[in-house]
Amino acid sequence: NRFCGACGNEMEHKADERALSCPDCGQTVYPRINPAVIVAVCHGDQILLTKYAGRDYTNYALIAGFCEIGETPEDTVHREVFEEAGLQVTDLRYYKSQPWALTSTLLMGFFVRLDGSSQVHIDTGELSTAQWVDRREVAKMPDDEISLTREMMALFGAGKDPFSLEESN
Repeated sequence: NRFCGACGNEMEHKADERALSCPDCGQTVYPRINPAVIVAVCHGDQILLTKYAGRDYTNYALIAGFCEIGETPEDTVHREVFEEAGLQVTDLRYYKSQPWALTSTLLMGFFVRLDGSSQVHIDTGELSTAQWVDRREVAKMPDDEISLTREMMALFGAGKDPFSLEESN
């Protein structure tokens, strides 16, 4: 915010933290952070990979979505996987987070196991495709080394068990 929402005066950067402050009324404004989840749905030696519908990005991705107001990240995982792929999941395993400055997002990565039918029913408004891909095929995909999505895919492709990783991430 360039100007204070309380009094209208110009805001200044605070020297001691990442925030803006109004020198007149003392109002402090922190950066907006949009919580979102990235979900690797695992089914034995397969992982669900998707491609977005109607976006410039055409590489494989994982299920993803923003948390709604009052919704926990765990609830978001269940909702997004069901909305986008029609699947039920269990055994949620938090992996790690990544700030994504381009969209002011805090991405929270989860590995989950399929719970029930593996029949995918995609939301064509969100996805152009969603398919089960074998771990060996995932291992052959390029790793861009910057995105949480690609890191999670590479971990799965390397044969590591995401459900037995240390909590220290």
